Amino acid sequence: MSVGPCSSSPDKAIASILVVEDDQSLSQQLSELLEEAGYQVDSCFDGEQALIDASKAKYQLMLLDLMLPKRDGISVLCMLRKTSQMPVIIVTAKGAEEERITGLRQGADDYISKPFNRTELLLRVEALLRRSRANETLVKNTISIDDLHLNLDEMNASVQQTKLELTPIQFNLLWQLGLHRGEVLSKAYLSQKVLNRNLGPYDRSLDMHLSRIRRKLNAAGWRGDHLQTVHGKGYCLI
Repeated sequence: MSVGPCSSSPDKAIASILVVEDDQSLSQQLSELLEEAGYQVDSCFDGEQALIDASKAKYQLMLLDLMLPKRDGISVLCMLRKTSQMPVIIVTAKGAEEERITGLRQGADDYISKPFNRTELLLRVEALLRRSRANETLVKNTISIDDLHLNLDEMNASVQQTKLELTPIQFNLLWQLGLHRGEVLSKAYLSQKVLNRNLGPYDRSLDMHLSRIRRKLNAAGWRGDHLQTVHGKGYCLI
């Protein structure tokens, strides 16, 4: 039986929501509330997993706590907004005005305070989903870093006038690192985003692809050492 004000939305059942909340009891409450209202719900409990899950599945909305382990909610939001305009409602403690302002400045669409009113939360979710259906925004499709130029539409990479002969996987890996320049991206995230699979315990594919990209960048006259391996964490383009 559906509950709350969302029961009148004929297509809400197809809306999939990711709940990112490290308090497992609260996460369960949120998930049950949304499921009872007819939504499909997944949950995770840290910021790094949130990025991995968001890259694996097509979600229509994210409920995002800001105080998270591994990667805080603001960092998740900043990275997400470079590749996606998925609606995000940040969940903050009551009275945490500065956190809410920071979240909204970094691209959150709305916020709800803990403890939350069940009816208000459902109304905010429904309103945001309704608005987002008519407002798809194009994401960035070109990157220039010094003399390195990347074009996502054409899957083309060049240094000055020299075209780099990259495989689709190599281009996508370089694109992700360029898009998040200065940010350390975990191997698990890149494996899902670039290789479209979970990272295995002995998987060295990304290492090999990165090594080949470095060689091609060096051969074209661009410093391949800008692509750095951060041991125990992942990769970064500086």
